[in-house]
Amino acid sequence: MKLNAKELRTVDEDDIQEEAKNLKRHPIYFILENVYDTYNIGGLFRLADAIGVSKMYLCGQMEIPPNSKIKKASIGTYKIVPWEYKKTAKEAIEELKTHPSNSPLERGGKGCVQIIAVEQNEKSIPYTQINYSFPVALILGNETFGVTKETLALADHIAEIPMWGINKSLNVIVSAAIVSYHVMGKK
Repeated sequence: MKLNAKELRTVDEDDIQEEAKNLKRHPIYFILENVYDTYNIGGLFRLADAIGVSKMYLCGQMEIPPNSKIKKASIGTYKIVPWEYKKTAKEAIEELKTHPSNSPLERGGKGCVQIIAVEQNEKSIPYTQINYSFPVALILGNETFGVTKETLALADHIAEIPMWGINKSLNVIVSAAIVSYHVMGKK
């Protein structure tokens, strides 16, 4: 089943839940940390649906559905993408590391989810040079301050997107799309 934007916006959440359970999910997770802009959150739901993430964690100081701006920007994909709010990104990481069986895509139940922060940092390496393994979680941070130092310390790798112009960074949705489609190409 494929729905256009109008259909996604108007589909009843209860009606689509059964259909959503049957969608193919990939062994990739998004952990959003303190993403303030509700349009970015909605756009990340659209991206998460497009690549079939297993789950999206909304963490820290941020709005959650059914916020009207998230609903609008997500064109209704918040109804389809499995998501959960956690007080901190650390809680989401701990859940993924200790309870991989929560996912239908577990790998032996050994807490082997690879954690990748998408961030500019002195310890970062180009996103194309990381040896990705599945399942994998991408941490995406605040539009101004990025991923917190505490959360960066929990990551297996810090992935950076090269910037050759005067601008220091990309929009969080663009960054997430670049890295997640690259990761999916490794599957």
